Amino acid sequence: MNVSANANPLLDIVRHNRLPDFAAIQPKHAEPAIDQLLAEARDTVERSIAAAGDQPGWDNLIAPIEAAGDRIERTFSPVSHLHGVMDSSEWRAAYERCLPKLTLFSSEMGQNSALFTAVQSLHDSEAFSKLDPAQQKVVTDMLRDFRLAGVALADDDKTRYKEIAQRLSQLSTTFQQNLLDATQSWRRHVTDENELAGLPESAMDLLAENARTKDLDGWLITLDAPSFIAVITHADKRALRAEAYEAFSTRASDVGPDNGAYDNSALMGEILALRREAATLLGFDNFAEKSLAKKMADSPTQIESFLLDLANRTRGVAQAELDALRELAVVDGIESLEAWDVGYYAEKLKVARYDFSDEDLRPYFPASAAIDGLFKVAEKLYGIRIRERSNVSIWHPHVTVYEILDADDQARALFYLDPYAREGKRGGAWMDGFQGRRVTAEGVQQPMAFLTCNFSPPIGERPALLTHDEVTTLFHEFGHGLHHMLTAVDQGPLAGISGVEWDAVELPSQFMENWCWHRESLDLFAAHYQTGEPLPEALFNRLYAARNHMAGWQMLRQVEFSLFDLRLHRDYDPQGSSTILDTLAAVRAEVAVMTPPAFNRFPHSFMHVFAGGYAAGYYSYKWAEVLSADAFAAFEETSLFDTATGRRFLTEVLERGSTRPAMDSFIAFRGREPSIDALLRHSGLSESQAA
Repeated sequence: MNVSANANPLLDIVRHNRLPDFAAIQPKHAEPAIDQLLAEARDTVERSIAAAGDQPGWDNLIAPIEAAGDRIERTFSPVSHLHGVMDSSEWRAAYERCLPKLTLFSSEMGQNSALFTAVQSLHDSEAFSKLDPAQQKVVTDMLRDFRLAGVALADDDKTRYKEIAQRLSQLSTTFQQNLLDATQSWRRHVTDENELAGLPESAMDLLAENARTKDLDGWLITLDAPSFIAVITHADKRALRAEAYEAFSTRASDVGPDNGAYDNSALMGEILALRREAATLLGFDNFAEKSLAKKMADSPTQIESFLLDLANRTRGVAQAELDALRELAVVDGIESLEAWDVGYYAEKLKVARYDFSDEDLRPYFPASAAIDGLFKVAEKLYGIRIRERSNVSIWHPHVTVYEILDADDQARALFYLDPYAREGKRGGAWMDGFQGRRVTAEGVQQPMAFLTCNFSPPIGERPALLTHDEVTTLFHEFGHGLHHMLTAVDQGPLAGISGVEWDAVELPSQFMENWCWHRESLDLFAAHYQTGEPLPEALFNRLYAARNHMAGWQMLRQVEFSLFDLRLHRDYDPQGSSTILDTLAAVRAEVAVMTPPAFNRFPHSFMHVFAGGYAAGYYSYKWAEVLSADAFAAFEETSLFDTATGRRFLTEVLERGSTRPAMDSFIAFRGREPSIDALLRHSGLSESQAA
């Protein structure tokens, strides 16, 4: 499709340094813009290598190539984002046309021998010593990435490595799309209110709104998170919970209500086989070892030992929690507790033990107030100010735009917030950088981000009311956003989260969650949406008392997922007799206290690992939680909003990007290496509870 470059709003972003005009951007604009920028980037690389000659330097080699890559990223980012939050056949097609071209370009650059030689010559020259430390790290990181891209491979192996990269990008995209389609294909229309006994008013309103949007009467259950969680947690009818659980746990698989229509089985096997082949081409024994080239952990064995230690510390607690659920179920005549009963009886147990339900808090967490409170917390911690921007083009009416100002009221960053679930939007919550910070002769390019969640939306005249879990998710994603946006690094490849070891990227996000659990921070925003009444002290006390409800169970599940991911990428042989499900079954037999039903197909929806960048890295959540808990302990030792401690976290962690190893940044903040003690304490675990 021909689209004039002069009339392409995607190119306006980089040509005129503008924010995306989402009202004007259409799928037809994506491929022509990417084609043009890729052609320009290839030309830039060739000209830079020639211009550098025998005297390669930062200005004649690295800077122009890095700037060309930045232009591509800034242009494709809105395309990728719209593909995720406004899914349509047109956006899918546009995304799928662009992705192979971008993957090929990345492979070409990584295997460009002439470029590698020029960068290596710069590294070995006297000019290297005159670069500042950040510039030197950009160069050394480039050399590492050349090797990981296969620059040293023989020509035939280079070709194969490129083919693998292309195919993996296609498979990951298809995996994600299958999961979205499977999630949205299942509906349960209910016309008898008695079937929904037990659901709170907020859930009933949500399901009624789902039905109205489809011109149906009654209520409509979907597999979107707010709807599914409400049913699995509150529905008294066990058969309804079981039906919803089966639909959810078999998404994109060979079984379940879709009868394999969106089956990811073959894709998963091919993804694992190709990752293994790519790793062995580079000389690694397996993909898990290859992945550690950009992580804090030293070896897969170290990761496994860490996870098994957590399992040993947790199993006894998790077993006791499960036994308590079984006792409650027996009272209802259920002799065999099943997977679809766990959430329901966990909620009952919480009410019985703590006189507390998540629904009790919803009226005190209107979304607008929670967002405002989040900003107040960040402002107090880091000396910034956040204000809403108007007259900015957005892709949906629920999206809001904000800018971050420094202490002198100078703009420092900008972000878009898209908080609510809707049809056509990928599930989960995430932060994507729209553009990163970089400093050039023209000035500072401010970092910008997309923050995306899937909360229960406003219904009718009632505002969106969040659960405490949703508030925690909001704080988590904003922690990622602050890491991206508050960077003070001048070099784009090292700014924000760029280049940060993958098992450290969850530190700032999990760190921010802690402020959701303290009276002083909650008082900044927790007030009844109708009366303005502050969160009652008795209700806060019940919330805090229930903080570690089912903590052992949740910890063990994360360990299970992490071990499964690690062993898939270290031990699983695609040519062997064992299947992916066999690998999961073996992990569960070793660490789990309850085995899901045979039809459960959790791996088929494990997007973090098969389509989300966490391959052989899901352990990062627990690894980084050790860092985040210990980092927050510094505030427990001073005060919740201690200015000096907050500024130290800002300058030593958030602002530093990847200019130094994440461990060095942590030590600079904390004064020592991390300890697991704070995580165990925050989780209600202790040495005495080890199995």
